[in-house]
Amino acid sequence: MKDHHVILCGLGRVGWHRVVVDEAQAIKNAATRAATAIRGLPATQRIAVTGTPVENRLADLWSIMEFANPGLLGPAASFKRRFAVPVEKHGDPDAARRLRQLTAPFVLRRMKTDRSIISDLPQKLEMEVVCTLSREQAGLYQAVVDDMLARIEQAERAGDTMTRRGLVLATMTRLKQVCNHPAQLLRDGSPVSAARSGKLQRLEEILDEVLGAGEKALLFTQYAEFGAMLRAQLTSRFGREVAFLHGGVPKAARDDLVARFQDGGPASPSLFVLSLKAGGTGLTLTAANHVVHVDRWWNPAVEDQATDRAFRIGQRRAVQVRAFVCAGTVEERVAEMIRSKRDLAASIVGTGEQWLTELSTSALRDLIKLDRSAVVD
Repeated sequence: MKDHHVILCGLGRVGWHRVVVDEAQAIKNAATRAATAIRGLPATQRIAVTGTPVENRLADLWSIMEFANPGLLGPAASFKRRFAVPVEKHGDPDAARRLRQLTAPFVLRRMKTDRSIISDLPQKLEMEVVCTLSREQAGLYQAVVDDMLARIEQAERAGDTMTRRGLVLATMTRLKQVCNHPAQLLRDGSPVSAARSGKLQRLEEILDEVLGAGEKALLFTQYAEFGAMLRAQLTSRFGREVAFLHGGVPKAARDDLVARFQDGGPASPSLFVLSLKAGGTGLTLTAANHVVHVDRWWNPAVEDQATDRAFRIGQRRAVQVRAFVCAGTVEERVAEMIRSKRDLAASIVGTGEQWLTELSTSALRDLIKLDRSAVVD
């Protein structure tokens, strides 16, 4: 990033007719050196291109618009007061409407589902797959809830806000790991068997059908560690190669993985496990017509970007997208909250995990408690 900053500073000495920023979500944080330097480039025309103008919060949109149309949305503090707080915290539809009206003349939005834009792109079928916890998962889940709530309440009594926020986020991570598989939380080298995880059992059932039909699937997880577990288990279960992409894979090896997956030959892998950050953008994987979000990022924009590795120009078959959720857990309750937020102002609200840290302990307890009726015997 330091080299990029130096290069941009050098470019600032050139008078540009037009500056185009592709993947403009990269400048969503207005305070970064790169975003500051790009805003400083002198140009008579500025264009920002992105599929996700709001990834986490409305401040992302402010930063991108501040590059494209400096001053349009006012100072950052004013934007936060007029739009971000009313929309994000209070779901104010009037504030969302005013923001859309203000930005609409400067936004050219094209949807892949618009037949006037792309006439030959097939359907995208999205579905939520509800999984049950095993007894082992339920026991671990309850233990995490009891332990972490006690620690959160202790931090709250001590007035330690920063520690409390960290504990809330750590709790969400641990609970999602339990929902994936006990072996991910325990890290004890125990078997990654389907009998121990309702999610893995359901995943193997779905993949049986996918492979039986001679089709291919992308499997997204936010955890590279769990991706490695999935790859090993699915390789053993199906007796065939399973490709795996994570942030530690060098570019040349990544390009080879993609090329081999896209190849229709007999040696081409049919299953591709990807960590969400490494494989969620910039790849074309249209050989797959199944996408499974094994665990949830809780940000629709990020999940949609990952899905678009398969649902993009060049895809000839209907794409089936499955999002796994464990019944009776925080996964199910947050998924419900995201669905309601997603409808607000045409998905203008970001839904990362930071908002969870602002919940009261009572609301947090209701969110993460285990519904025992949803546990399989």
